[in-house]
Amino acid sequence: MLYDLNIHWTPQTQTSELERTLKFSASLGYNVVAINHTFSAPIPSQINNPIPQLGPVHSSFPQHSHHQPSPTSNPTSDNATTSKLPTTLRRATVIVSDPTTNYRLPSVAAAYDILACRPTTDKAFSAACTTMSEISMISLDLTQFFPFHFKPKPCMAAVNRGVYFEICYGQLVGSSDQRARSVWIANVIELLRATRGRGIVLSSEGKGAGSLRAPADVVNLLAVWGLGPEKGLESLGVKPRAVVVNEGLKRRAFKGVVDIVDAEGKIPGRDTEGKDAGGDHKRDQTGKKQQGQNQQQPKGKNEGGKRKHEGGGDDGGGGDQTSLPVMSKRQAKKMKLADKKAVSESTKSSK
Repeated sequence: MLYDLNIHWTPQTQTSELERTLKFSASLGYNVVAINHTFSAPIPSQINNPIPQLGPVHSSFPQHSHHQPSPTSNPTSDNATTSKLPTTLRRATVIVSDPTTNYRLPSVAAAYDILACRPTTDKAFSAACTTMSEISMISLDLTQFFPFHFKPKPCMAAVNRGVYFEICYGQLVGSSDQRARSVWIANVIELLRATRGRGIVLSSEGKGAGSLRAPADVVNLLAVWGLGPEKGLESLGVKPRAVVVNEGLKRRAFKGVVDIVDAEGKIPGRDTEGKDAGGDHKRDQTGKKQQGQNQQQPKGKNEGGKRKHEGGGDDGGGGDQTSLPVMSKRQAKKMKLADKKAVSESTKSSK
């Protein structure tokens, strides 16, 4: 999937123009885009997100906090329009000049999907690289001359913290000032040298459809100034995806650490039917096991392997222990002699 996390938006931007830009972005191959609202201090205490939700909502963010259709809209036409648009996120970029000023970053992060900062001074840049925990990207206006240099130590500290640097090619493409273009190229080369090409996210910051470029053109453009093709593709896919996923986890997870997932369906063995079914199955298995053991036992032997006691009947045949009382051999011999004597007496009397 390809990402463009910076589509420029202002309160004066018309919805039709923004929708046309999003459709053109989808035709270029971008799957996920972020509509960016840039503002500076002072920031009010009550922060409302004015960016409209036009495209589908990303799965990493709760849907109920985004999509609020207007009562006069047609659901059929809205679904047809949404299917042509890429997945849309809403982003805020705060311009930071003094890190000691209260910019209400936690409140801004709660109102938007993605939070970035744009430092303009050396102290603000150092604070963004090392101490600001609410931001996920550092977006720089590379057409401006900075009163400081991009040093490897703070830049790599930001990369190690998971904060990415954003390079917006729309600042070069949409600018007609030759001086601004040369400053942009010099700043990009210095930033790539300080970060060694790591932690870079490529975005457009396009103010219209004419400022957007295809992903292959963006990779070739940055390859001229030191960003390799492989890292360029990662800056359009893997790294912006990491930004989106991490921002979603911050808002869904408990304290940004433990993610709570809703399980779908019934848990086996937890409901009553599962218990009954499990008990019947267990009883069936026990019965089959006992039957198999009985079949394996030799005839005339019990479970311990001992032979059952067989009692003798009147005719000398064997019988079950429960059918006849147990007697000794001497007693059985006496009974046989008594029977023979009775038979002989009966024959004599008959003669």
